[in-house]
Amino acid sequence: MANRFHEIAFTPAVKKVQEKYGTRKHYAKSELGPDKNYLLGDAESDFIASRDGFYFATAGETGHPYIQFRGGPRGFLKVLDETKLGFADFRGNLQYISVGNLQTNARAALFLMDYANRRRLKILATVEIFEADERPDLIKDLADTAYEAKIERAVIFNVEAFEWNCPQHITPKYSLDEVRVMIRPLNEHIERLEKEVERLKASKK
Repeated sequence: MANRFHEIAFTPAVKKVQEKYGTRKHYAKSELGPDKNYLLGDAESDFIASRDGFYFATAGETGHPYIQFRGGPRGFLKVLDETKLGFADFRGNLQYISVGNLQTNARAALFLMDYANRRRLKILATVEIFEADERPDLIKDLADTAYEAKIERAVIFNVEAFEWNCPQHITPKYSLDEVRVMIRPLNEHIERLEKEVERLKASKK
């Protein structure tokens, strides 16, 4: 199949539902042509490098999926090569559900969101985990020295496939940093006006 993401995600049950709702013919076209959606390019690398968090899904022994949010400094999830991502895993609430799930099922899904620009990148991967004392060299490559948090392990994602989503139902949201950038011209304009007011006041004295 040409589209690696669809090859993994479009199981027989999924295809049956697509047939029911009349979309199978459309998606069948993705099975033609050369393989794609498995090697990270510049667009994916740039997008990943600009994220300060992502959603991380695993599945446990009960079969239930589990999703958590992983956050850190912008770019803490690093592109190591065209098929590999990694991040330094900081100490959190000490439940270790994702880490535990990965002991029996190494598959994971990532959602990387850009709410402000209504963009979403989905990644399917297999995961390797290395404790901090096992691979200090890897921890050094992944760590951000400016971020003070205890690193417990390195998490490596071997990318199996990815797909960009349409923006249709993504509600725009803005981080504090994004809001600051948006209102900077307004603040600069207010500052100029305040200076002009002060100048006019001084000229009347």
